[in-house]
Amino acid sequence: MRTNGISNINHQLSIVDNRLSVINCQLSVIMQRYVFFAALFAVSFSALSPAHAQSPYISRVWEYCPAPGQFVNELPEYEDGDDADSMCRKAGEYICGTTRSDITLGGWGGYVVVGFDHMIVNVAGEYDFRIWGNAFYADVNHPENGGSSEPGIISVSYDANGNGQPDDKWYEIAGSEYSRSTRNYEITYFRTPADHVKTPKMSEDLVDTTYIKWRDKNGTTGYLAKNRYHSQDYYPQWVTADKVTYYGTLLPDNAVPYKETGQTRYIMSNYAYGYADNHPNDNDGSKIKIDWAVDKKGDAVNLPGIHFVKIQTGVNQQCGWIGELSTEVSGGEDLHPDVTTDIETVESRKSKVECYKILKDGHIYIIINNQIKYVL
Repeated sequence: MRTNGISNINHQLSIVDNRLSVINCQLSVIMQRYVFFAALFAVSFSALSPAHAQSPYISRVWEYCPAPGQFVNELPEYEDGDDADSMCRKAGEYICGTTRSDITLGGWGGYVVVGFDHMIVNVAGEYDFRIWGNAFYADVNHPENGGSSEPGIISVSYDANGNGQPDDKWYEIAGSEYSRSTRNYEITYFRTPADHVKTPKMSEDLVDTTYIKWRDKNGTTGYLAKNRYHSQDYYPQWVTADKVTYYGTLLPDNAVPYKETGQTRYIMSNYAYGYADNHPNDNDGSKIKIDWAVDKKGDAVNLPGIHFVKIQTGVNQQCGWIGELSTEVSGGEDLHPDVTTDIETVESRKSKVECYKILKDGHIYIIINNQIKYVL
């Protein structure tokens, strides 16, 4: 009798456990639905509330790593005791907000990484941002695309892991010369030794034509020349290593020499689109579409927006007394700061739902898992 009673109790407990499991499962489904719609409505109603103040301009410089060049240690100025962090802060003082002062990226490969205080939204069919430089067009005596253009490769990154740092994947903006460019290029620059013997060519205002040696991944070697207009050290003085290596995409040469009043000058032609310091800042040619971003295979990527931008000198060319082609950066801006986005991520044990709301033309677009689900 006692054994049968215990068996009955165990059986009844088993039934109760099964029912509790069913209830728990139902509650789990209800909670997932509740969390999903709570996130959806939170996003929807947040669109109706005033957005926090945000700047359309660059808010921070994360990395500043120029290659050797004639403006290095001047733009911004190096001072005794400066290191990578202090030079990064100085670069930020030059180009964050609306300051619009030039920093140099030096010869090929030199770069800067900047960030914004919000996500620049990828608005389909529209230009999304621009990077300011100091490019200009020539006068009427030269070709329409002539002038001073020192194109810089632009790469973008979306803060996928949400940690607010530029440590996610980078995607290159495929500009007009993408098919003619060399990817996975590499150059190493060597500090000039103390016992170096100068080789001047004063007819071209060069005090040393073999000043800083470089070697690329193919074994090709060359030099950055030193001109009489910039007497400071061209090698970044806060770098302690005697050689520095840069990696990236190499653009075709764009500078063409010509003679004027007996002196050799250079026309540095701009490329059609997709680069920094390539067109004047007020020209549409300086505007960038996030939709131009591609992965390492050259395939287009569908980014909801970007948080970080990397600009890198793209051309490896010497132009006599003018010096090396070196991309300069003086700032950057979100071209549609009125388009806002809020992101809420809701996680359950086995599911993740991302809700975006994008305000445009008075409409609120709710995007779930990269698909537009609702228009309010």
